[in-house]
Amino acid sequence: MKNIAIMGIFMLLSLSTFAQKKVLIFSETAGYHHNSIPTGVAAISEIAREHDFQVDTTSVSDVFQNTLDYDLIIFLNTTGDVLNDLEQGNFQQYIENGGNYFGIHAAADTEYDWPFYGKLVGAYFESHPHIQEAEVDVVSDSPLVSFLPKKWKRTDEWYNYKDIQDNLTVLLQLNESSYEGGKNGKFHPTAWYQKTGFGGIAFYTGGGHTDEAYSEPLFRKHLENAMLFAMGEKPTIKQ
Repeated sequence: MKNIAIMGIFMLLSLSTFAQKKVLIFSETAGYHHNSIPTGVAAISEIAREHDFQVDTTSVSDVFQNTLDYDLIIFLNTTGDVLNDLEQGNFQQYIENGGNYFGIHAAADTEYDWPFYGKLVGAYFESHPHIQEAEVDVVSDSPLVSFLPKKWKRTDEWYNYKDIQDNLTVLLQLNESSYEGGKNGKFHPTAWYQKTGFGGIAFYTGGGHTDEAYSEPLFRKHLENAMLFAMGEKPTIKQ
């Protein structure tokens, strides 16, 4: 009987160890709606499945009506006031219970009247010029971005930000001399992360406006590393 009990404990531990991680992709919009959202959902879902993560996707906030049981919640091009008071409370409880957040592009154009969210995402959208090529500077030695060229030239819709938080670990910055319409000056972060203070990670990247972004190998690897890092997995060092 003792051996059976030990085997039972071992099996429970094994199941716990190898439990499939769960990701939620949330893409509701109450403002501008990005036509690239379906492409982004497909690309991120594909990345998740490559790592055997379970993926749920939704464009409505009903999922936030209940307790959130995910290893990572991704806000993909959300805009405006998308969560009501109950949903905000449940999401905040998720973060305060050690949950992880990953905001992509217009996630910074979301929930302007909710200070908790503003601190979580790390900055709010202020404005943007037209879509154009810009030089993205890798300003960190982190393995998260070690696969990128130090001067990464790519085309996207480049956000200017306001209310930038002080405690961000900045990975990528925009070189405003390389394009038109930058307003943040020499310090223009476009990808960063921070510890939430509750045991989780909050990651944000400013790229992801266009359909084409989600088929770019380097940008997809950038998304993949953000997801892995937020869930405590090792990032891919090389492309």
